[in-house]
Amino acid sequence: MSDNTGASSGAERVAIGITLGNSNASIAYTVDDQPQVIANEDGDRQIPAILSYVDGEEYYGQQAKNFLVRNPKNTVAYFRDFLGKEFKSIDPTHNHASAHPEDVDGAVAFTIKDKAEEDAAPSTLSVSEITTRYLRRLVTAASEYIGKKVTSAVITVPTNFTDKQKSALVAAAAAADLQVLQLISEPVASILAYDARPEVSGAPQDKIVVVAELGGTRSDVTVIASRGGLYTILATAHDYEFAGAALDKVLMDHFAKEFMKKHNVDPRQNARSLAKLKLEAEATKRALSLGNNASFSVESLAEGIDYASTINRLRYETIGRTVFEGFNRLVESAVKKAGLDVLDVDEVILSGGTSHTPRIAANFKYIFPETTNVVAPSTSATAINPSELQVRGAALQASLVQEYEAEDIEQSTHAAVTTVPHLTNAIGVVSVSESGEEVFVPIIAPETAVPARRTIQLLGPKDGGDVYVKIVEGNTHIKVTKPEPKANGTKGATVEDAKDSDEEDSDEEEEEEEEEKREKVWKIGSTLAEAAVRGVKKGGKVEVTINVDAKLAVTVTTREVGGKGGVRGTL
Repeated sequence: MSDNTGASSGAERVAIGITLGNSNASIAYTVDDQPQVIANEDGDRQIPAILSYVDGEEYYGQQAKNFLVRNPKNTVAYFRDFLGKEFKSIDPTHNHASAHPEDVDGAVAFTIKDKAEEDAAPSTLSVSEITTRYLRRLVTAASEYIGKKVTSAVITVPTNFTDKQKSALVAAAAAADLQVLQLISEPVASILAYDARPEVSGAPQDKIVVVAELGGTRSDVTVIASRGGLYTILATAHDYEFAGAALDKVLMDHFAKEFMKKHNVDPRQNARSLAKLKLEAEATKRALSLGNNASFSVESLAEGIDYASTINRLRYETIGRTVFEGFNRLVESAVKKAGLDVLDVDEVILSGGTSHTPRIAANFKYIFPETTNVVAPSTSATAINPSELQVRGAALQASLVQEYEAEDIEQSTHAAVTTVPHLTNAIGVVSVSESGEEVFVPIIAPETAVPARRTIQLLGPKDGGDVYVKIVEGNTHIKVTKPEPKANGTKGATVEDAKDSDEEDSDEEEEEEEEEKREKVWKIGSTLAEAAVRGVKKGGKVEVTINVDAKLAVTVTTREVGGKGGVRGTL
């Protein structure tokens, strides 16, 4: 992954995890196999991805963000997504209140005054140089916190980062004397942060996970199949319209209109007033994620007029309904793109700063069935801070690979290794229920990477005897049960009876309105093998092991638990 000149060897490395977002960055270090998010010298764990220059002094993080009001032309923000891109392909919408990106030989650059001399000419810095300077500040903060010089890192990237963008990020890190051990996708880092917790013993359970990464300027939703600790991305969806900035704009417009009613001045028409409006809207949004009411106060918002107001969460959720509905559609489209139904999803993980908003998690709980676990601060007391999920996963990965040489890491992440065949359908056995109906019992779930090996134990006859085992393929479909139509009236009832009945039932009309019932059921497919285990003891069990090799050849072994012999066959 890295060909940095002078890269340190495994024994010398001090590796951290870095999440470099378009709005904020985070750094983390693993101590005793537990990731710890590192605060910079200003105490910020979520460090705004912003650089600002004042009289030759470089500021970053929250200090730089504060200069968006007083020094916007020399403040660079929202630059991560420009890495490795041509100028003609970027969207500079979010840079209107900061230094504007410029076209320099087709690439993206910023012109800022970063020298102390008043007569010094402004510098034109490429987005790669800006990234290098920012990464250097992150590394310095981490080194001071740890007490050792940080040499290496695992960095998270969006799933739609191109190879050119990844190479640009690695090169920018190398210029900051930082060796990139590995680039891992942001949703996988989020899942890893949960699966690596101490309370999760053994291999993670097989499950379908939706990771909704709701950031400041973009939202990314990824559907992932977790099978035996291996993660496979099934589908992704990206949106740059519905994100945290859209919720900020909702609040900005709300308070700007209130201000206009009182003073007949639109603060959005002035760049300085707009910057103040945005900063306070962000603070109000965060406050509404924690409480039911929040204040909005800006000194000298426009034309020297101070402004103060309040808003409650219900009003906020009402005026932001369009944005919340956009999040819902994005998640539903990703699930549909993966060829799945919401009933197939076992877990929804909310990641990113915007995920702190309680209404988003509440909406997702409504979209998905009760069996789906929606993991967010407002729905689970054990949820990890969504803003720190990615960097915790990156730090864990860094602790795993920091002892390896760069060549070994690169070889293990090569496409020939990481892109492996998967099972389309599940493989399992058919059992007979008490009612005599055949029921499919999955052993290996669909979307499992091969080679794979799974074992299941089946109860034998109560009184002992022979056991017949049928190995089949299986897949799921959604069974829809529509409610039976209600009778318009009761035969033989009088007018008075019908009237009384209508009055009694009028209050319960909504409760009686039954919606169609949707449930996921297994559908039995083609038979792969049949086997018989004879003479099973009374109360005994039969063990069925299915092994699928890399060439998709299936080996089935059936035997009595504790018994000798058994049946083995290869398909």
